[in-house]
Amino acid sequence: MNREEILGLPSIPAASPSYPFGPYRFINREYFVILYESDRDALRAAVPEPLEPSKENLVAYEWIKMPDASGFGDYCESGVVIPVTYQGKGYSFVSQMYLDDEAPIAAGREIWGFPKKYAYPVLKVASDTLTGTLHYGGQPVAIGTMSYKHESLARNPEKTLASMTTPQVTLKVMPGVDGKPAIAQLITFSLEDVTVKGSWVGPARLHLIPHANAPAADLPIRRVIGGRHFIADLTLPYGRVLHDYLKA
Repeated sequence: MNREEILGLPSIPAASPSYPFGPYRFINREYFVILYESDRDALRAAVPEPLEPSKENLVAYEWIKMPDASGFGDYCESGVVIPVTYQGKGYSFVSQMYLDDEAPIAAGREIWGFPKKYAYPVLKVASDTLTGTLHYGGQPVAIGTMSYKHESLARNPEKTLASMTTPQVTLKVMPGVDGKPAIAQLITFSLEDVTVKGSWVGPARLHLIPHANAPAADLPIRRVIGGRHFIADLTLPYGRVLHDYLKA
């Protein structure tokens, strides 16, 4: 293997790269998001400076089913997203992510700094209820329920589109061979080419169970605001550096 071949690899291992080059297209990506109010001190501890948690102390707990993701396959994901501001602009800070597929775990962590860990999330419809569950290490971590398609937002799709295209931000930390941080950055990106195929809201409930390796419950639920359910096609592009801790 020569230098040109090495530099042309999309990822490792060289014999069988974990993921191809992007951007990455998702078809019929299905979201179940429960928005709730949490504790200010807990949010401040979870959000890296210089990001600031929203004044409303909001958290979005979400499940995402991805049946057709280019380069990644068919998988499900669950995790914690925190509305934040940076220099007066609104972002969504991706705080915790749990999923059941190696390829997007590797790509997510190596490219964007997504905080991905292997776990077992499930999003499905049970009779008249949209349900989301997350298990880690054989133990329950999160249980979410929402009345199935109680209120359609078909006449007002711009709200769903706006929530999906809000810039996201992640904390990317990768060590060098000496174990010290070689990369310590805030990365930002926005979903592109978004087509909303359906969107609904309804009553929702969320239960978080303390777990050492999946600490979603560290952001306690003070008040559930509501649930959202939507389906869309979209493209996940590459990102850019928002803040570099090694240069600050």
